[in-house]
Amino acid sequence: MLCLFDLDGTLIDSGQSIYAGIRYALASVAVEAPDESVLRDWIGPPLRLSFSELLGDHDRVEAALDAYRQRFAEIGWREHTVYPGIPAAIDALHRAGHRMAVVTSKLRTHAEPILAELPFGQRFARLYGPGPDSLQSEKASMIATALADFHADPTDTVMIGDRRYDIEGAVANQVRGIGVLWGFGDRHELEQAGAHVTVETPAQLTDLLLG
Repeated sequence: MLCLFDLDGTLIDSGQSIYAGIRYALASVAVEAPDESVLRDWIGPPLRLSFSELLGDHDRVEAALDAYRQRFAEIGWREHTVYPGIPAAIDALHRAGHRMAVVTSKLRTHAEPILAELPFGQRFARLYGPGPDSLQSEKASMIATALADFHADPTDTVMIGDRRYDIEGAVANQVRGIGVLWGFGDRHELEQAGAHVTVETPAQLTDLLLG
């Protein structure tokens, strides 16, 4: 089976990094950041889209993005924790012979150093992420590319993620979407997007994929 994993909210809890980076970026253009309850919804779609909706002006958007990327390169990429149970789940899937890749809305250049530092990062054969100028989450197109690269049958592929963008991308490719409930989304969001099933813990995910 080909197992495609989202990164933020699925493999790692990167909320601290993202929230701090957004606040820093908005402060750089003299704008007060929304409450964390609002910023939570910013995790998933590209930041350019969220900044554009808030700031409007192209130059301010680009300035905020530059500030975010500067902070991320210096410190933000280290500000995350691995969700409990994830290393064991990844190792179990690897031992069972499943192929794995990461499909993330985080910029590829941001995701690469994070994945390289994860103790189980080498288990993933490929990493798919958008370029710096992207305006869309591109989950559907990245999943389609992964299917082609791995010569995988959609019926023998799963997309595992915590937000509706992951599930919508899966549905668009006739891939089963598995929603995880330890990230930034919730059951209603995932089920509304068409999740095949939702799981509450990495252990449940392992049981589902190996059962």
